Amino acid sequence: MKETTLGIIKPDAVEKKLIGKIVSKIENCSLTITDIKMVYLSTNTLDELYKEHIGKTFLPGLIEFMSSGPVVLLLLEGEDAVKNLRSICGDTNPEKALPGTIRGDFGEGLPKNAIHASDSQDSAKREIHLLFPEHQII
Repeated sequence: MKETTLGIIKPDAVEKKLIGKIVSKIENCSLTITDIKMVYLSTNTLDELYKEHIGKTFLPGLIEFMSSGPVVLLLLEGEDAVKNLRSICGDTNPEKALPGTIRGDFGEGLPKNAIHASDSQDSAKREIHLLFPEHQII
């Protein structure tokens, strides 16, 4: 089924100039970039983005890291887009991610794992509405 999902190239990967390599991996897994922008995310936006993690010990560090530099927001479309993006990203923990995946090749650890990917179609809709409010996702 054709879906829309969200990817965020994180500050660590932007700083290491890995945007092109990450985009190439994404495009090679049959996803189409329908919008892309580089932004700095505010702590208010990040609080909303990661609201399902409220109360978890890692959240303050994640928000500090994600607001530490620019990120690249990717609006992606394709068959089973959520599943396909998460597959090419690899395990959240780069130490467990397979070689050839984004996190396996470029992640340093947690939270410096190069990319965020929506974990479900519901999460994708919520995150896209927050970060690409100009797009209507049905």
